[in-house]
Amino acid sequence: MADVNRGQRPLSPFMIGPYYRPQLTSMSSIMVRISGIVSLGAAVLLVWWLLAAATSDGAFAFIDGLLRSWFGDLVLFFATWALWYHTLGRLRHVIWDFGYCFKVETAEKLGIGMFVGATVLAILTAIVV
Repeated sequence: MADVNRGQRPLSPFMIGPYYRPQLTSMSSIMVRISGIVSLGAAVLLVWWLLAAATSDGAFAFIDGLLRSWFGDLVLFFATWALWYHTLGRLRHVIWDFGYCFKVETAEKLGIGMFVGATVLAILTAIVV
């Protein structure tokens, strides 16, 4: 039977706009997805570097020079940050899978901890490496 009341039903609010206030937990979850994509881009750079090393001296000199420049250092630092952030985000989801840290205050602290932890770990990685 046809739904005669179709036009009278309320619409679901869209995430962006006056109906939804972004929360730290949702933003950190979105950042985990973005950092996964950035990590994939870093993996592509690594494969490019390895293929260039196996291909020719000119191709390797180009990508190696690019990655060793200040721009390459910046890209690799942010890729390292994204990798650490994604790792900590996956760890947060494992903790949630075990049924812990579901309270809003605790989940927000985990979100802040992910950002701070990824920043500290990326800086430590840059210093050590």
